[in-house]
Amino acid sequence: MIIIEQPKELARLANDLTQRGVTIGLVPTMGALHAGHASLMERARKENDRVILTIFVNPTQFNQKEDLLRYPRTPKEDLALAQSLGVDVVFMPQNPEDMYPDEYRYQVTEHSFSHLLCGAYRPGHFTGVLTIVLKLFMLSRCQRAYFGEKDYQQLELIRGMVDAFFLPVTIVACPTVREHSGLALSSRNSRLSEEGRRKAALLYQKLRVPHGVEQIRKELENSGFQVDYVTELKGRRFVAAWIEGVRLIDNIPWPDATQEKG
Repeated sequence: MIIIEQPKELARLANDLTQRGVTIGLVPTMGALHAGHASLMERARKENDRVILTIFVNPTQFNQKEDLLRYPRTPKEDLALAQSLGVDVVFMPQNPEDMYPDEYRYQVTEHSFSHLLCGAYRPGHFTGVLTIVLKLFMLSRCQRAYFGEKDYQQLELIRGMVDAFFLPVTIVACPTVREHSGLALSSRNSRLSEEGRRKAALLYQKLRVPHGVEQIRKELENSGFQVDYVTELKGRRFVAAWIEGVRLIDNIPWPDATQEKG
């Protein structure tokens, strides 16, 4: 397994691989890897000649500096997991300036869906996401890129960016991986207490009941959550809520959700 820190080094390696007809699968992450990330790497391993994992806590997608500083970082464990799953290359930029030599002058901005759901509560977040993902696509020369459905809004926006810019990348959506309780796996879960983790499972449980979204919101608030939204949109139910100072999101398919409600 090769570990690379400099963007130009990754670009050289990827260019060499593509010139030799080698297919590349990309798994972009911010580290603190868990079984959800493992499922992405395992699928990428099955479908490509080479797998590139990226680990970069991208500062431009954080709205609060405190949240950036508190984001979990487990590089030693991440590298061990990647190696055990047969990842070929790990790209781990150490300095944000290496990824943003332009000092963030050039950005990828979407003006519609990115302003709904999480975008309404985290202004600029998806601009940061789309900008870094585009950079990773360009550097890795990947044919396929793997994303989890837990971050469904992000997934849809990345699909839209690929279509808009005619990028030669296939976006592979992978099912949300959950704990036995139903709680969607997230790197942020590590910041929860045992009691907080137990309560956090209510997000998934409440999404599945046939109540209206306003009723679900009230039930979550009564259970101690600070709710950003519970809504139905584009065939899915979405929720974002805070518990113990940690913001969690989840979503499930909901066939009756044809337009935003709540």
